[in-house]
Amino acid sequence: MAEVVRMPKLSDTMEEGVVAEWHKKVGDTVESGELLAEIETDKATMEFESFQDGVLLHIGVEKGAAAPVDGVLAILGEKGEDVAAILKAEEAAGSAPESPAEEPETASAPASQPAPAEEKSAPTPAPVQSNSNGRIKASPLAKKLAEDKGIDLGSVSGSGEGGRIVKKDIDNYVPSASSTFTTSSVESFEDTSASQMRKSIAKSLTKNQFSAPHFYLTVSLDMDNTIAARKSLNEVSDVKISFNDIVIKAVASALKVHPNINTSWIEETKSVRQNHHVSVGVAMAVEDGLLVPVVKFTDQKSMSQISAEVKEFAGKAKEKKISLDELQGNTFTVSNLGMFGIEQFTSILNAPESCILAVGAIKQEPVVKNGELTVGNVMKVTLTCDHRTVDGANGAKFLQTFKQFVENPVTMLA
Repeated sequence: MAEVVRMPKLSDTMEEGVVAEWHKKVGDTVESGELLAEIETDKATMEFESFQDGVLLHIGVEKGAAAPVDGVLAILGEKGEDVAAILKAEEAAGSAPESPAEEPETASAPASQPAPAEEKSAPTPAPVQSNSNGRIKASPLAKKLAEDKGIDLGSVSGSGEGGRIVKKDIDNYVPSASSTFTTSSVESFEDTSASQMRKSIAKSLTKNQFSAPHFYLTVSLDMDNTIAARKSLNEVSDVKISFNDIVIKAVASALKVHPNINTSWIEETKSVRQNHHVSVGVAMAVEDGLLVPVVKFTDQKSMSQISAEVKEFAGKAKEKKISLDELQGNTFTVSNLGMFGIEQFTSILNAPESCILAVGAIKQEPVVKNGELTVGNVMKVTLTCDHRTVDGANGAKFLQTFKQFVENPVTMLA
């Protein structure tokens, strides 16, 4: 008998999912445990395996389309079964899959439709069309080419749908004498649909920023000994240890000394949760936004182990293969923008933790050592704290201990 496969809830904050890829097509036989589709959640793209055997009779959500949690993803059953009655019942219950709504016309192509596809548009040139605000409609690729060539889009006839300007219009454009010396005064813009991850970031960070009273503590670290120590460690380590690996280990070591930082505020019960384990989240930039995989039980791992795990996370993040379990359980987070040359910044709390550490770049600058002015290597870090659980003095003491560990990495090896 045919059964409905519903959009799974793959994360605690997931409200809808987007089908990134189907691994089966209608008519294919599917076995229990076999990969059926890849679902883009608000945190990552995850593989979805079938929980039953059968033939794929119906696909309810096409590739690239979204559906709410528990919506009809697919229907599995025996070959030849009629699914019309099932779909009708789902529609009557208000949960039938809806055909993708036609998007309102904007000044650019939808994010899911690559610009080159515009080259297949109707070949007959049409007068330049603009929206109600006088903004010219053009594909992103056409805009870029026009900008590079110094072409005024207002003088180009569009051959795309509705007079939209596409790549070939720019390639074939021949300026007239009157347009050669004109400058464009037409505003243009493009709207793209936010990814599931970007929507989640907007929702969670807005909530974190305005629900928790933040305060910030900044300290400068002398990195001269750290640079020398890292060089020595990499001579004997199986994996290359980065400065960020040292920071992560120092955070974990300092949290064991200051357990009152390794906490979180529980809003439902208005209580402070004391975490007895230390698991450090590591913020990583990905194409669609930001992921924070978690190094579980960080204090129990060596720098080499931390380094290997972080590198593995980076590879998975790039391929969108990080599991939900690897994104949960953080008691503290490290966000490092030093590799981009950022000297100092502040971070928004990553719930449910009480603190997050923003790490800047190592920079050479004048310092005073032993009463003499010299050039030193300095790194600034800023601790963001939730004032409901952490007071200024406690945050400052944590940073003092953290500073001692980073400036003398050998003390973490004992």
